[in-house]
Amino acid sequence: MSLKIGNVALRSRVLLAPMAGISDRAYRELCVSFGAAMCVSEMVSSKALSFKDKKSEELMKLSCDERPCGVQIFGDDPDTMARAALSAMKNEPDIIDINMGCPAPKISGSGSGCALMKDPELCGRIVNAVVGVSPVPVTVKIRKGWDDQSVNCLRVAEICEQAGASAVTIHGRTRQQFYKPPVDYEIIRELKQTVGIPVIANGDIDSAQKAKHVLDITGADFVMVGRASLGNPWIFSQINSYLEAPEKPLYYPTLEEKLGVMCSHIEKMVQYKGEYIALRQARKLVMGYFKGIRGAASLRNEAGRISTLDDLYALKNKALNI
Repeated sequence: MSLKIGNVALRSRVLLAPMAGISDRAYRELCVSFGAAMCVSEMVSSKALSFKDKKSEELMKLSCDERPCGVQIFGDDPDTMARAALSAMKNEPDIIDINMGCPAPKISGSGSGCALMKDPELCGRIVNAVVGVSPVPVTVKIRKGWDDQSVNCLRVAEICEQAGASAVTIHGRTRQQFYKPPVDYEIIRELKQTVGIPVIANGDIDSAQKAKHVLDITGADFVMVGRASLGNPWIFSQINSYLEAPEKPLYYPTLEEKLGVMCSHIEKMVQYKGEYIALRQARKLVMGYFKGIRGAASLRNEAGRISTLDDLYALKNKALNI
């Protein structure tokens, strides 16, 4: 099969999901180095960009080490979204991704994110406006629907395809579910049969075996991994290996290797953001690296208080000596 979204060639079938407050430049570079075929920025407010907000512009900065990479924008006004896409172009993204799936109250409560799915025609107008100004492929990220009484992802995806979208990512839960089980992979299979553009399956893909299972039952072109990559960038190389040769044993890192990658990851965050900001943002990321190891509860508790790289190194040594 052709591993492409529009004219963008991808190396494999597993992508990194955009996650607010997590998938910054350092995180994206890390996951791409472990085999993620594409990544997308944290979501950027189109309205904030219209006011030249520096933090929003900073979120769109991309590096050579994370290509191919997209910029994800959100908003509810077609013209403002089109201007946001144009603003993103100074960073030369490989795609523009439109967020129509975020369930967070502060996003969906203002009419953006998953709230857009309540108005499929508006979804189409937004895609049409962004496609009209974008020199790169435009993709959309949606959910199953707003709630169980309004499961309309098939219609929304069709409208977005007709408006010019090059691919659709679907999270197999409604907004009402947030991240509670179950994930509806059957609706993803139906969506794949409905549209002619690539479909990216998202939701609870937490292992190489699960990724293959979801690809097999949905027929999706790609899978997107989010929370399962926290503290575990190896999941991308494991999925790639398993899809190529399921009989081959998967590689799992030693504790020393895992914590070495943790330190490299946080050091890169410090390089990009400075120690004060980076270490406070890194606390939840460091907790992820301790998952499943001896003394994890105590280590996670201490991770919530780190403020300097020296604190991080001391915590690493403590974990190795438990």
